[in-house]
Amino acid sequence: MAIKTLDALVVGAGVAGLYQLYQLRERGYSVQCVDAAPGIGGTWYWNCYPGARLDSPSYTYQYWFSDELLNEWEWSERFPAQPEIKRYLEFVANKFDLHKDIQLSTRIQSAQWQNDQQHWLITSETGEQWQVKYFISCVGMLSAPNTPNFANQELYQGRILHTARWPQEGIDLQGKRVGVVGVGATGIQVIQTLADQVGQLFVLQRTPQYAVKMRNTKLGPEDHAYWQSQYPTMRHDLHHTFGGFEWDVPEAGVALAMTKEQRMAILEDCWQDGSLKMWVGTYPEILADPELNEEASEFVREKIAARINDPILREKIVPRSYGFGTYRVPLETHYYDAFNRDNVHLVDVKSTPIEAFYEQGLIIGGAPLALDVIVFATGFDAGTGALSKMDVHGIDNQSLTELWHKDIRSTYGLQVHGFPNLFTVAGPLAPATAFCNMTTCLQQQVDWITQAIDFLRDQGKSSMEPSAELEESWVQHHDEVANMTLMMQTNSWYTGANIEGKPKRLLSYIGGVGTYRQLCDELVANKYSGFNIH
Repeated sequence: MAIKTLDALVVGAGVAGLYQLYQLRERGYSVQCVDAAPGIGGTWYWNCYPGARLDSPSYTYQYWFSDELLNEWEWSERFPAQPEIKRYLEFVANKFDLHKDIQLSTRIQSAQWQNDQQHWLITSETGEQWQVKYFISCVGMLSAPNTPNFANQELYQGRILHTARWPQEGIDLQGKRVGVVGVGATGIQVIQTLADQVGQLFVLQRTPQYAVKMRNTKLGPEDHAYWQSQYPTMRHDLHHTFGGFEWDVPEAGVALAMTKEQRMAILEDCWQDGSLKMWVGTYPEILADPELNEEASEFVREKIAARINDPILREKIVPRSYGFGTYRVPLETHYYDAFNRDNVHLVDVKSTPIEAFYEQGLIIGGAPLALDVIVFATGFDAGTGALSKMDVHGIDNQSLTELWHKDIRSTYGLQVHGFPNLFTVAGPLAPATAFCNMTTCLQQQVDWITQAIDFLRDQGKSSMEPSAELEESWVQHHDEVANMTLMMQTNSWYTGANIEGKPKRLLSYIGGVGTYRQLCDELVANKYSGFNIH
């Protein structure tokens, strides 16, 4: 099988990968995009589970590179469901003729940096090989499913599903006894959707969640006209807010000067917005000051408690062991109401852990629970998982998997020392890993990578990688900012705590989208000072 020679190979055909393919192709580079899935969309291909829905406002969750595209596409809802987002990405791919340079059902097995030739040799699971200057990972921050390894799974005679690998054709669960393991953002969407569809629903909860009531609305002609009038300024403004949304947070210190009543009014206003504004649009002290965080936590607890009729259930479902916002904050529509139904049952697997499978279901706290279907809504090996599975080796055959197993490091989430010309969109230690409206940060990172590749071509250079000193400087800054918040005090996937043995570090930069963009722009303005360029 002949080796294909290209300027760049883009791995991943989701939001970031499609845009990266477009940008490089427009500049005349020879580029191919590959994806393990049989269709494009990345996360929005795989996550077709019941209730899968966007939790960023649709008019912020889109591409900004084409006025024509912005004017042609009209979203149907404020928070559209998965099929609509998948249709949008297909629309983009067709409009810009991207499919001709996308190869699907192709999983990358290994990538080896050839230092003498200054290129990457990349091999797929079927033995296909590419020799490329630039290896660009667009595999996504949440794309390597985390599946619990309970004993005796081979005995179970029912069906096991993971939300990140849901059957594309769907599955009929009418009348079934279904167990959902996990109550994070995905689990909440599944549970609230299945509650009135299945016979009996068992919610296997370890850690209760602070979910915010979603205010979803249909969008009509007047809405489209309004938002299209806002697009010219939004294209710029989204990149300079804290979370990459159309709203921003007040300056630090403002909340401390307010009365409690004034802060309560801000919280109520953000709550009524029914969006992630309740998380990253109130005031920054919520994530940094223990007293103000507890004040906000109690505010949300009261909102949740008012929705649950049974006082015993209420105590189990209202979170108290950690502060609001230090876990991923989900949006919900009727999740809490589902527990008022007779066919929905809460199983506290923290006090009575899941022990093993048996033929008809799971052994929980020593007792059998018969289940026809078990749904794992147990999340991902976030930030590092997908790329770590590719067996990537850089200078002196250094293994990226082994490096990240010891210490999760990167330079601005864009490159890693010792791995020249490996660019990572949504890599660890960048806002895109968790603390950003995804399309805002993904496009910013793709633009930075494209600029860097242009710089190398214009300068007649072959490769670039961050120096050890630059990387250490970024890691220290990242940790300093993280340690100013309450995030590191909560064990969550944000810190890698959901994966056994994963080094503990906040996986995402929490200094703000606008600040991050400014720092990245400074790298460009300083002509990539601190990078080893050859």
